[in-house]
Amino acid sequence: MKTPELTLCELGDAGLPRHETHSPFCMKVHRALRLAGLTYRRRHAAAPDAHRALNPARQVPVLLVGDEAVWDSTKIVTRVDELSGGALSRGLDARGRAEALLWEEMADTALGGFLVAARWADDDNWKRTRAAYFAAMPAVLRAVIPERIRARVVKGLHARDVTRPDLGTCWARLETTLDALEARAPSAGFWLGGDSPTRADIGLFSQLHGLRTPLTPVQSERVERRARLSAYLDRVDAASSRAVPSTGPALESVAAAAVLAATFG
Repeated sequence: MKTPELTLCELGDAGLPRHETHSPFCMKVHRALRLAGLTYRRRHAAAPDAHRALNPARQVPVLLVGDEAVWDSTKIVTRVDELSGGALSRGLDARGRAEALLWEEMADTALGGFLVAARWADDDNWKRTRAAYFAAMPAVLRAVIPERIRARVVKGLHARDVTRPDLGTCWARLETTLDALEARAPSAGFWLGGDSPTRADIGLFSQLHGLRTPLTPVQSERVERRARLSAYLDRVDAASSRAVPSTGPALESVAAAAVLAATFG
């Protein structure tokens, strides 16, 4: 059966080598599509609200499968796996598929919290994040809106216990988590064994690779210090970046104030 036309609705390109986007959730979908060998188009917008007609949560990513809108990155990856005949779960039995989903969930929640904290709560990193996320915003708005959004994000991180009681504790937990992942990382192949990445690899990669950008140099160095984990991430990167998607027309730009949602999408 012919695969329907696929369109990934997202924000703009990050403009960084090996990083299609600043959003780890959009990156997860990019890499899942590429690993599955599916051709897709990219539809860019300046804010997730531009895709609000497709997603009631007003977040990215959204994958259009023909005329059907699939949103939530985990649901999208499941659909990509179905469309590709199981490319993201190849060789896994029911127990293996369940474990892959659990690793993906751990990455989205625990590692995702560290990534958001690194970009938004750390004062030094915030300067770089602010410049990257809000450069296109008119100066009169840029003087006020980013700090208001940051305050909401930081409050949300505290409510989720990511930065409770303080950032120092958050970074200590990150170190412990990275040590555990370093000990667990395979010396060859991929997370659940075998020669092909699964959704577990894509989920872990998208969050950890999101820490390996110029926005968060200290956290990037912490990841790179784990040689085994870094080598594993490089293998996932190479395996999931082979296919080149076609590029679709961008949506009309809208105000960038809603870019907040891209960090959670």
